[in-house]
Amino acid sequence: MDIKKVGVLGCGLMGSGIAQVAATAGFDVTVLEVEQKFLDKGFAGIEKSLAKFAEKGTLKEPADAVRARLHGTTRREDLADCDIVVEAIIENLQMKREMYGALDAIVKRDAIFASNTSSISVTEMMTATKRPERFVGLHFFNPVPLMKLVEVVRTIATSDEVFETAVEFGKKLGKVPVRTSDKTGFIVNRLLVPYLLDAIRAYEEGVGSIPDIDNAMKLGCGYPMGPFTLLDFVGLDTTYYITHVMYDEFKERRFASPPLLKRLVMAGWYGRKSGKGFYDYADPNNPVPRKF
Repeated sequence: MDIKKVGVLGCGLMGSGIAQVAATAGFDVTVLEVEQKFLDKGFAGIEKSLAKFAEKGTLKEPADAVRARLHGTTRREDLADCDIVVEAIIENLQMKREMYGALDAIVKRDAIFASNTSSISVTEMMTATKRPERFVGLHFFNPVPLMKLVEVVRTIATSDEVFETAVEFGKKLGKVPVRTSDKTGFIVNRLLVPYLLDAIRAYEEGVGSIPDIDNAMKLGCGYPMGPFTLLDFVGLDTTYYITHVMYDEFKERRFASPPLLKRLVMAGWYGRKSGKGFYDYADPNNPVPRKF
């Protein structure tokens, strides 16, 4: 199948990033949002990002040419002729199922549906449509324009043709696709989340301070950032949500949320985006580790 037109559901951090890389790769892209103000905010971010890439000389064409391939809409009907629709809305199964169910009757029958979910069962979303064989997961990583990885997730119903088309699509976007199956957490979160939770438990048990644990993993293991810096970057609320999904699936302690993570989320301290997490970001350029 030859993909020419891409639909993106959601123009938040992930959706706008996916739209940007698709347009940069030469695809015609239509982004769907519920309100124009969300499109305006997302497209402003894309334009700022494209300007940075242009300044660095890493774009193959003028930023305006890339921007010309991006279109925003609040009408679902405008996605009717898309060849692939990539969903990047809130991590809520019911909302995703409702969106897919509505689009299933609008988007052409041979189009591929893909979800950017990091933890929700792709199979559960798939059953909201009448195209299970044309449904995959495409899990991009934040920030999408910079991160090279995309997990391509196959369900038990995904056809060989659709799965390989999704892999090739990832390559055309300039990503390195890894093939995986619809097991909760896929590859990255299946391995990463227990590590992050163990770092919190180690802190709770007095193994080391927040900066000491971060520095130990950076300098001892060569990680680009320590676990607490990464947790704040990903979002403590996002991680907390993922722990529920994964613990519900596996019922293993290593996937359960430590008490401290729960308390921080209940307090509204989500990390960088809220200004407080394991670090205080009053000065974003000089975050200060907190003590609990």
